Amino acid sequence: MRKAFYGRCAPRFFVLRIILASALTAYASLLSARSVDTGRHRVIAAEIIVLPAPHTAGSMSLEEALHRRDSVREFLGTPMSLEDVSQLLWAAQGITHDDQLRTAPSAGALYPLELYLVGGDVLNLPAGIYRYLPQRHRLEVIRRGDFRADLAAAAMHQDWLKDSAAILVFAAVEERTTAKYGSRGRAYVHAEAGHAAQNVLLQAVALGLGGTPVGAFDDEWSAQVLDLPAEEKILYLVPIGKPR
Repeated sequence: MRKAFYGRCAPRFFVLRIILASALTAYASLLSARSVDTGRHRVIAAEIIVLPAPHTAGSMSLEEALHRRDSVREFLGTPMSLEDVSQLLWAAQGITHDDQLRTAPSAGALYPLELYLVGGDVLNLPAGIYRYLPQRHRLEVIRRGDFRADLAAAAMHQDWLKDSAAILVFAAVEERTTAKYGSRGRAYVHAEAGHAAQNVLLQAVALGLGGTPVGAFDDEWSAQVLDLPAEEKILYLVPIGKPR
């Protein structure tokens, strides 16, 4: 009887073992695909973070934000909320219309800008480099680790940058615009970065935060810190934090 029982169940038992082994192998492959140790920091692939929904009405008028805007280079070192980060990113490149138009004007609505967040002191957000995805209002994890000091060094060793809670990085794929407008398109791209950065600075004031646009940085070094694709070029850094 016992022999017959094992004889009938043995094939099913081995099939279950094979299925379990395959599942464990697939899970291990998934982990290795999502996390790669680079020796100093960890590179994460295809990890998405959902941001809080942005607000479209606030307590401060545009006129007051314009009046109070100032270039801030000294920060208290207090963390920024994820809600504030969400609002700043939306102010820079958020979707405002059903036809996918954004908060900042773009020549031909071609939107060459790519927006990154170098987070170091944000509540409920691990330190790391993130790409903003406007269409879904989400963040894509690019690298894990605190890169504020790395980016400050690449920005001509402006150490005050690393004291900010986070640094917004405006990069661009200029070919998206120059393909239509020729060499003149480069000027349009640079102007667009200015539009978006001013949105961020005014939104920061409305949130009780401050920052300063930074254009002095080593192009190649900064691109290496962010691990940018070859076609993207950094145009602007905007450190943000609580003013001292």
